[in-house]
Amino acid sequence: QVELMESGGGSVQAGGSLRLSCSASGYSFIRDSMGWFRQYPGKEREGVACIDKDGSATYADSVKGRFTISKDPTKTTVYLEMNNLKPEDTAIYYCAAEWGKTTIAIMEPDYWGQGVQVTVAS
Repeated sequence: QVELMESGGGSVQAGGSLRLSCSASGYSFIRDSMGWFRQYPGKEREGVACIDKDGSATYADSVKGRFTISKDPTKTTVYLEMNNLKPEDTAIYYCAAEWGKTTIAIMEPDYWGQGVQVTVAS
């Protein structure tokens, strides 16, 4: 059984920062890819960032230069450091995992977390 658990969401003012965390269990953390998606009300989930099994990171154009994804194998945890947040970043953010190596552009997650709310005030 694979389980992904997000934490670190909340409300911040525009220009502020947040760090999201996702703890994984029952999953091949070292061999596979981890990512972050977000979803606006009434819209499909969209990819935000991905880090593959080799540690290479890819990002959506909308967050490049502002967000950083990283992982800590010792804790089987993936992070999303979110800087210079904008009101349009307001969404529910989901941790995701996919077997093997992938990038955010083509990532098709096999597993999902339950999601965490991020709200950015203008």
